[in-house]
Amino acid sequence: MADMETLRMAAIAAVLAASSNRDDPSQSGRNLGEAWAQDHRRMNMGMSSLMHQRSSRSPWR
Repeated sequence: MADMETLRMAAIAAVLAASSNRDDPSQSGRNLGEAWAQDHRRMNMGMSSLMHQRSSRSPWR
């Protein structure tokens, strides 16, 4: 009987996870942000600008 309850809880958790809103505020820190913010962070870390990175050739070409 405990196995059936475990499966029921797993099914409910799966449905809730699949139907949850994509605008989860707890995940907002994982977004890259706007281009100017990305560029500012890259430049502060000593990396090339975002424009240079986007225009450079990919290594697999």
